[in-house]
Amino acid sequence: MLFTKESDYAIRVIRALQDGGKKTIKELCELEQIPSAFGYKILQKMNKSGLIEIRRGPKGGYQLAKDIGEFTLYDVVTAIEPDFAVMECVHHSCIRNESKEGCAVHRELLGIQHSVEKLLKKKTMADILKK
Repeated sequence: MLFTKESDYAIRVIRALQDGGKKTIKELCELEQIPSAFGYKILQKMNKSGLIEIRRGPKGGYQLAKDIGEFTLYDVVTAIEPDFAVMECVHHSCIRNESKEGCAVHRELLGIQHSVEKLLKKKTMADILKK
């Protein structure tokens, strides 16, 4: 399982905004080395999920919608990848699963999925980004 580049960039956005201030998309992309083609798309997803707010106008920019201690790495990843999974069959039926319980591989992957989710929810972003 790998996180997508988009999730990596979203984590970088949180890091850049952790001081509570506003930044423009240009500032965020330069500061965190995010390609501008990805920047707007990622920020829109993060806004839709309630992680950041968009302030329009000459003094506008992007800022965190809530305190950095109120959300976890899981919140950031699932804002970008709502169907985040260690393998696709974890959230969807696999044609190889003939029984309701699924095959042994599916059951094992489901256990791994739950463990990964638990780890991602364990600490807030403030805990992770402490200096």
